[in-house]
Amino acid sequence: MSMGRKHSTQLLRLLFWESTIRCNLSCAHCRRIDDEDTACHDLTTEQARGMIEQLAEVGRAQPFMPILVLSGGEPLCREDIFDLIDWARGRDIRAALATNGTLVDAATARRIKDSGAARVSVSLDGATAEVHDRLRKLDGSFCQAVAGIGCLAELGVPFQINITLTKHNAHQIEDVYELAKGLGAVAVHIFMLVPVGCGQVLAETDMLSPEQYEEMLVHICRLDARGEIEMKVTCGPHYERVVRQQGLHRSRRASGNRHSAPGSHPHGTSRGCLAGLGVVFVGHQGDVFPCGYLPVKCGNILEQPLIDIWQGSPDLARMRDSDKLEGKCGVCGYRAICSGCRARAFGATGNYMAEEPFCAYVPPEALR
Repeated sequence: MSMGRKHSTQLLRLLFWESTIRCNLSCAHCRRIDDEDTACHDLTTEQARGMIEQLAEVGRAQPFMPILVLSGGEPLCREDIFDLIDWARGRDIRAALATNGTLVDAATARRIKDSGAARVSVSLDGATAEVHDRLRKLDGSFCQAVAGIGCLAELGVPFQINITLTKHNAHQIEDVYELAKGLGAVAVHIFMLVPVGCGQVLAETDMLSPEQYEEMLVHICRLDARGEIEMKVTCGPHYERVVRQQGLHRSRRASGNRHSAPGSHPHGTSRGCLAGLGVVFVGHQGDVFPCGYLPVKCGNILEQPLIDIWQGSPDLARMRDSDKLEGKCGVCGYRAICSGCRARAFGATGNYMAEEPFCAYVPPEALR
C-alpha cells in the first residue's frame, strides 16, 4: 500500500479525462475554464499512458475496471487519441469517446470503430439546426454533427445523444428523444446546466428555475417510463427522487440491465450526484476533481498515484458521506439516493456540502 493511503471500499466506475482543452467550437454552456492558449500543457502521450496505467491499478484493486471517458475540449483534436484508446484496451479498460460530432467523417468513424471504443457520445443541444447552432455558436454544426452520427451508425458504432438542458431548448426535449431513436442511438443522456466556465454567463439568462427543473424531470421520467431507449440525467440528482415519486423505480427493477450503459449501476439502480462517489474527473494538466463541474482540486496524477487520491482525499471522503450534507439536503429522506448537485451548491455558496440550490422539493423533515 502506498504511503498515506487510507482504506476505502469505494468503487470507481467512470473516470472522465479532459484529454485536451482544444476545441473547434465555442459552446455557450461549455465547462472549460482554461483557454486554448493553455493547450500546450495538455498531458503528453507518455503522461496520458501513465494516467491509464494508474487507472488500471485502481481497477485491479476492485471487482471491475473503470470506464475511461475521453472528453475535452474536443478529443478528436488530439492526434494520439486512437493510440490512447488502444493503450487502454490493452489494459482491459474500455474507453468511451465524448465528441461534438462535427469532426466525424467516414474515415474518422472507421478509426473509431477500429479502435474498439465502447461507445461514442455526440452532443445535440436541440432537435433543429436553429436551436443547436445557437448554443454551439457555429452555423452548420447541427448538420455536421448529424452527418457524423450517420457515419457512426453506418459502421455499427454504438452512440448516444447528449443534450444540455436550458430554457432555450427545453421545449424540444421530446423532439430530441424522437430524433435520437430515429438516428439509431442507444441512449439519451440529459445534462442539467451547471454554472461554471462559459456556462456562468449563460446561466444568468438561460438556466431553468428550480420549479422548471422539477417540471422537466417529471417529463423526462415519463419519457423514460416508455422503456424504448436508455435515458440518464446527469447533474440533476433529484431525478432519482422524481423517479421514485413517479413509481418508475419499480419498472427499472423489472427490466434489469436491458438498457444499461457502460459503467452504470446494476439492475437499474443509481445514485444522484456521483461526484467523488463513483466518478472522478482528470483535467488536461492532470489535476483531479470530484467531477468536471466542481473545482475542488483533490490532487494531481503527475504528483501522486490516482489510487492514493481516490482512496485518501479528505474532500472525496466528505462528499461520500450523505449524513454530512447541510441545509434541507441534510434532513431530506432522499439524501442517500440524491444528495443534491455538489457543484451547484459550491457555485452558489462556496460550500460543496450546502443544500442543492436548484431543487424545488421541500422535505417534510425541513418543516418540523
